[in-house]
Amino acid sequence: MKSLVTHYPGHRTMFEETYLEGEAKGKVEDRASLVLRLLEKRGIDVPEDVRERITSCDDLDTLTLWFDRSLTATAAGDLFVESSEDETNP
Repeated sequence: MKSLVTHYPGHRTMFEETYLEGEAKGKVEDRASLVLRLLEKRGIDVPEDVRERITSCDDLDTLTLWFDRSLTATAAGDLFVESSEDETNP
């Protein structure tokens, strides 16, 4: 008699873990690329140190914040300036 073992999504198999890590990494890379592209399309110079900081960031929430800031930034360094508007109200 053969036994059939199935693995449903959410079972956290090694394959699923690897897939999800790759998917998350792809989202991070895409978001970093969008931040850089937006700055460049707006004519904002992106120094190499800023480019490196953006592309090496692996936190999607941080990249989302930087993307939002890039919509109104006047210089690339404006992405990293903390403001009271960025804090969430409890």
